[in-house]
Amino acid sequence: MNYASKDKVLKKGTVWKDLYFYRKSDAIYQLTVEFCKRFLPAHGDRTVDQMVQAARSGKQNIIEGSEDGQTSSEMEIRLINVARGSLQELRADYLDYLNTHHLPVWPKDSERQRRMRDFCREQNDYEAYAPLVMKMTDEEYANLLLTLCHQTDKMMCAYLQALEERFVTEGGIKERMYAARTGYRQAQDEHMSQLEAENAVLRTENAVLKARIAELEWRLREEPGGAR
Repeated sequence: MNYASKDKVLKKGTVWKDLYFYRKSDAIYQLTVEFCKRFLPAHGDRTVDQMVQAARSGKQNIIEGSEDGQTSSEMEIRLINVARGSLQELRADYLDYLNTHHLPVWPKDSERQRRMRDFCREQNDYEAYAPLVMKMTDEEYANLLLTLCHQTDKMMCAYLQALEERFVTEGGIKERMYAARTGYRQAQDEHMSQLEAENAVLRTENAVLKARIAELEWRLREEPGGAR
C-alpha cells in the first residue's frame, strides 16, 4: 500500500552553500569589511556599521530563507526579498561614497567596466577577490562592489521568479499537507475497495465449493453400499 510520504509535504531542501548568489553575497560581505577597514574611519562614522550590517544581512537572509524554504515557500520568498533590499541599501552606500569623494561610477559600456563585469561574472567566491583587496584604489574597489551587488541582485531576481512559479504550481505547506492527507485517504479507500472485491470473490468461491461438497455427499449416499 503506497501512502503519501513526508517528501510530498516537505520540499526538497536547497543547499544554500551551492547557490551562486549566496557565494557572491558572502564575497560582498567580506569585501565590504575590508573596504571599511581601508577607506573609512575606524571610529565615529556610522556608515561603517551600516555597510557591514547591510552586507551581513544580505547573506544571512539568503541562508535563513533557504533553510525555511523546506516548509514555507512564502517565508523563503520574503527573506530572499529582504536580502535583496539589504544589498540594494549597500549598493546605495557605495554610490554615496563615490559621489561624496568625487569619484566616477564607471559607465557600463567602458572597457574597464566590461573587464570588471566579466571577472565578477566568472568569480563567485571571496578567495578570487582577496588578492586584489590591498591593490585596488577606493574607486576601483567601490566599482567592483557595485558590479557584484548588481549581478547578485539579478541572480536573486531569477531565483525568486522560479520560487514564485513553483509556489503557484505546488502551493505552500498547507496545500501540500492537504494533498498528502487527501492522497492518504484515497489510498486507504482504494485499498478497502480492493479488499472488498477480493472478499466478494472468496465468498462466491466458498459458496461454489459448499455446493460441490453437498453434491458429492448426496452422490455417496445414493450409490449402492453408500451411507444411509
